[in-house]
This record gives sequence, structure tokens and C-alpha cells, in this order.
Amino acid sequence: MPANFGAVTVIPVNGQGAEDVLVDAGGFVYTGLADGRIVRIAPDGRRIDHVADTGGRPLGLEFLTEDELLVCDADRGLLAVSLGGEVRTLTDTVDGRRLLVCNNAAVGRDGTVYFSDSSTRYPVTQWRSDLIEQTGTGRLFRRLPDGTVDLLASGLQFANGVALAPDESFVTVAETGACRVRRVRLGGEGAGRAETFVDELSGYPDNTSTGSDGLIWITQASPKVAALDVVRRLPGPLRAAVRRAPLWAQPSPARTVGVLGVAADGTVVHELSGEIDGFHMLTGVRERDGRLYFGSLEESAIAVTAVPGSASR
Repeated sequence: MPANFGAVTVIPVNGQGAEDVLVDAGGFVYTGLADGRIVRIAPDGRRIDHVADTGGRPLGLEFLTEDELLVCDADRGLLAVSLGGEVRTLTDTVDGRRLLVCNNAAVGRDGTVYFSDSSTRYPVTQWRSDLIEQTGTGRLFRRLPDGTVDLLASGLQFANGVALAPDESFVTVAETGACRVRRVRLGGEGAGRAETFVDELSGYPDNTSTGSDGLIWITQASPKVAALDVVRRLPGPLRAAVRRAPLWAQPSPARTVGVLGVAADGTVVHELSGEIDGFHMLTGVRERDGRLYFGSLEESAIAVTAVPGSASR
């Protein structure tokens, strides 16, 4: 049974849609906002510094080098952003086709980048449409340090969070629309093969990350929505009518959120679920030194809590 969240601190970020979170050694938290800004929040939340403006919609964040961030920008593709504010494009097209929803990434020790493109049909502002239609057009890519990009997996139901095994023997990718996480082995027997890592989740997985504890942390932005399954079974014209309806008339996520901490063998070590006062649509998670940091696609805040049973600093 999942445990309830303990004490959670909600920290305003002076901007809407802090979708992902990244934490440095000093406890400063980086996040991207809906208006294109990337900001850095002091550990106590009392200071917020402007880092850069991508001119798009930054989603997933990682460290590329000590002084440069890797940013998955839904509008502009895969970016490198220096802590001084310089923005450069690493990849915005693959095989001549523009990335439509560059969403989340993981960086290997040699600088190889693994990243997801959620859909080839709907932009990030229409993510509900992709979940309704189940387009299965999500993809997982690998960008080598020389700039070469190759395809690792396709046919994914809204490819989302990406995380590497601690030993980098495989990479995982969340399929939001299928409520599961897949993995692709990167070497040895079965290299290149996509297989199930965690399946039949109770909610919709979003961003993922590898923690300092060696676990792969998986968000669940919302429990499964029964109405969505009903809509998916409707004939095409009726599904289209639902997609065109006002948001209040469409299947919508609940306020309950969750996170999983999963070992490399797929064993669930931690499972937290419940409502967080003043915080919903939990889409980003990062574990560092016994603390969990949360981002949200819709909130104007991040949230922080302790890993159950940890002596966090």
C-alpha cells in the first residue's frame, strides 16, 4: 500500500508551470517556467535568480556540464543553457523532421544525451488530445557527444520521463498514455531491445530521474481517469468532439498525486500517494540526499519533502 506524503513545504517560484526540478550540490533548485524563463531558487526559497530565457517552453532539466544545463524545450528542441544565460541549440530536428514535444532527458557520464519526443501529432499545449487519441507516436532518442542522433524506441504512448540506470546499463522512458515505464538495454545481451520496466501503474507517469540513492524516481501526475478510458472507446468523430470541448468538459486529472522510488531490478522501494495542500499535477521529481523535490506543470511553486525513513539534511 502506498504511504501518505509527510510534511511538505511548498515554495512559490514567481512564475507559472514549474514543470521539472533540478538540484545542485548547494541545494539550489532550477526549474523552467511557462513563460520561457529558467530560474534558480535558494534552498530556503527566499531568493529567486533569473538564469536564462529560452524563448520557448522549457520542460525537463539536467546538468550537461558543471556550468551548463541541458534543457528539453517543447518548442525549441534540445538546448544547452549556460548559467550565464547563453542558449544554444543542440538538436531541434531528426531526419529532417522537427521535434514537436522535446520533453525529458538523462545525461550519461560520457555526455551522451537520452531524450524523449512525446508526440509527432500534438504540441505540448494539446497533451490531452494525444492521451485521448493514443497516437503512439512518441519516441526515445540518443544524442552522442559528436552530435549524432539515433532512435532507440518508437511507437510510445506520449513518451515522457527519461532516466538512466545507476550503472548506465539501460535507459528508461515513461509512457504517460499507457501508464507504464519501458526500458532499453544499452549493452550486453539484448542491447537495443525495449521491454517493460514497470507496468500497470495506478496513475499517469510523467518526469523521472535517477536519485542520489540509486533509485529511479517516477512521478504520477494523477490517478487514472475513468472518463478518459470511456472517451478512448468512442468513435473517431465523438473523440474529436471531446478534444474540441472546453477544458472543463474534458477528462481532467485529479488532485491526488504520487511518486515511486524503483530499484534497477524493477522493485518498488518507495510509493507515496495523496493530496498535497496547495500543490497538484506533480510532474517533476528529484531526490538528493534524502529529500524529494517536486515540480508541477500547472502550479506556481515547487515542493520539498523528506524521503520516508531518511535522515535528510
